[in-house]
Amino acid sequence: MLTRKQHELLTFIHNYLREHGVSPSFDEMKLALGLKSKSGIHRLITGLEERGFLRRLPHRARALEVVKLPENVSLHAAGAPVAALHPAGGNDNGTVPGNAPGGENVALPLYGRIAAGTPIEALRDESNHIDVPASLLGNGEYYALEIAGDSMIEAGIFDGDLVVIERCDTAPNGTIVVALIDGQEATLKRLRKKGKSIALEAANPAYETRIFGPDRVTVQGRLVTLIRQYH
Repeated sequence: MLTRKQHELLTFIHNYLREHGVSPSFDEMKLALGLKSKSGIHRLITGLEERGFLRRLPHRARALEVVKLPENVSLHAAGAPVAALHPAGGNDNGTVPGNAPGGENVALPLYGRIAAGTPIEALRDESNHIDVPASLLGNGEYYALEIAGDSMIEAGIFDGDLVVIERCDTAPNGTIVVALIDGQEATLKRLRKKGKSIALEAANPAYETRIFGPDRVTVQGRLVTLIRQYH
């Protein structure tokens, strides 16, 4: 039996994972639950771990996995950040039909490693696909990328991770997006808009926030979830 605060936190983490593909920060959890200190969040997470509802992934910042939800809540995409990988062929454009059963997998094109100086279209390789549970996706067009580098580690995104991206050309403030700079350089960063300026924020203090004019940055998709392989 969960306490009210444990139930609130578990539901918040589950919904956040489904929307953003990464775990919320302790500050975000603290604000969501109206707590005054992070120590309360630590205690709640420990309690959820002990009861088998939550699992902390070792050696990973902001990496929580929802193992199960209370019986009155549907699990759907619990454990979304750590989905299983199976090479497959299939739907090349990554479009998910609206009536795809939640238990089925969808084959998404894997475009390769996202790195500075490489537009997304230049990465396209129709021969590589990954299978992703349809329950993680909505009605849209999706593709996958392999992360190169450590610029987003504090968002729980590490070198070698695979990220699932929904194609779009706009995104709300604070969304992690694939951004194309000057038509040449593709990067995965958090989007911030202020006036006519666009800032691309890394999630690693070793990297500076980059600020551009609106005509220099094009959004090519938003992060939906990430997939990590353990060997």
